[in-house]
Amino acid sequence: MSANQIFNSYLVEQKVWDEMYSNTNVREQYKGIFDFLSQLPEAVLNNKEELSKQLFMSQGITFTVYSSNEGIEKIFPFDIIPRIITASEWAFVERGIKQRLTALNLFLKDIYHNQFIVKDGIVPIDIIYSCPHFLREMYQLKVPYDIYVHISGIDLIRDEDGTFYVLEDNLRTPSGVSYMLENREITKRLFPDLLPQCGVRSVTEYPTILYKNLLALSPRQISNPTIVLLSPGIYNSAYFEHTTLARLMGVELVEGRDLVVNNHKVYMKTTTGLQQVDVIYRRVDDEYLDPLVFNPASMLGVAGIMGAYRKGNVAIVNAIGTGVADDKAVYVYVPDMIRYYLNEEPILKNVPTHQLGNRDERDYVFKNLNKMVVKKTNGSGGYGMLMGHAASEQEIDDYKKEILKDPRNFIAQPTISLSSAPCYMQGSLTPRRIDLRPYALYGPDGIEIVPGGLTRVALKEGSLVVNSSQGGGSKDTWVLA
Repeated sequence: MSANQIFNSYLVEQKVWDEMYSNTNVREQYKGIFDFLSQLPEAVLNNKEELSKQLFMSQGITFTVYSSNEGIEKIFPFDIIPRIITASEWAFVERGIKQRLTALNLFLKDIYHNQFIVKDGIVPIDIIYSCPHFLREMYQLKVPYDIYVHISGIDLIRDEDGTFYVLEDNLRTPSGVSYMLENREITKRLFPDLLPQCGVRSVTEYPTILYKNLLALSPRQISNPTIVLLSPGIYNSAYFEHTTLARLMGVELVEGRDLVVNNHKVYMKTTTGLQQVDVIYRRVDDEYLDPLVFNPASMLGVAGIMGAYRKGNVAIVNAIGTGVADDKAVYVYVPDMIRYYLNEEPILKNVPTHQLGNRDERDYVFKNLNKMVVKKTNGSGGYGMLMGHAASEQEIDDYKKEILKDPRNFIAQPTISLSSAPCYMQGSLTPRRIDLRPYALYGPDGIEIVPGGLTRVALKEGSLVVNSSQGGGSKDTWVLA
């Protein structure tokens, strides 16, 4: 079979927005790659798919799945057909993300200082104070340039009519950017001529922009501040990413045991003695960061680091306490935040969301659970979700009991179809559901978003769960110039 026949046998799903096809016509942005791939023999496509697997394996591009208490390293599944976004679609997404992040950052500053948004009745105080990520230790603490969220990954999906929605905001320690960078490198190896021919914009500036922003945060006005990336260590699911980003930025990768606090300053242990640290890009969650302030059993953090932070002797990225803004119960209020702080209408829509702490909404959701997706407000990685359309009656009953133990801890959203994109699997082209996580960097010069992001793919047929921990994969994301 020729590649042309493979492409012609592609079946678009009903009532789903397909990224490549509009009815039976190839969308304009896909015509270049469609024409190129249609001329290749099937054997060449198969070879490219095999080569991509070998490249991922030889470069150790992995993530860890935690199941049955064992850390299992897996190669991150990659699909060779890119996801393509037009310049105008990207301009819309970029505007929407910048608007949203500006409002979320103002919310964090407000909630840890004057709390005007609470006093004006826009966000209920109990939603804030019941959030485990609202940290009283951050109250009235000034952060450099008033920036709390330096790095964010905003998850976007498309409805059946092509409308973009924000599924969730990842503001604590967002992961996946290394896969965005590696996917592009692999694509360059597979299709070296295709990227310039199609006018694909570059994503490789990400580490440079991040490094520039980290430098600007240094509390010491010196020419060469010390920046470190603090990792929980080799057993963390995103350890590959920690090593990649540290290498690309040329900064030291450290663990808690490599740092020590003395006289409210943070030092790194080196072979030549202690070296003062100015900026910490941390991939350790708040509760493990300082055993003297948060979890006393933590072996991942640094005793006394909160004191150094409070004194302004070290900058920490993202700021401690940002999790209150990506709590899924707070997500409901982001459109109101945009109107309140910016006096603008939201560019990107929220998915309609029900808070199960509200009795009326809970009653409605319980009656319609088979059409809902229920998530924990502070869960991540796709763990602990209920996909109502795919759950048995027993699973739904068990989940209801779980919700009733602590309703505030759950939200429900209608099942949104997610757009599909063509994936090359075992010699045939089949639609799989996808989302998009663009990465935004907020520095003293404003918000910068590299044109692309991580397109995550639900590899199981019919599945709507794209998380790598639940068997998802990814593909390169092209934004056209």
